[in-house]
Amino acid sequence: MLVSCPFCKQKSTWEENPWRPFCCERCKMIDLGKWAMEDYKIPGENVDHSSTEEEKEEVDRREK
Repeated sequence: MLVSCPFCKQKSTWEENPWRPFCCERCKMIDLGKWAMEDYKIPGENVDHSSTEEEKEEVDRREK
């Protein structure tokens, strides 16, 4: 079966391709880098990551 690479749109086989759904390792790594650099984002609600003083103290106690 032929599929299009999600990054470069080149056609490649699905069955024999170790980098599927990408056509090659290069496209796979470029895509991974885009996720790492937050070029791609999944929409959702903003999350408040600030912790209360009690939560910080609890984490400190657990780490000891």
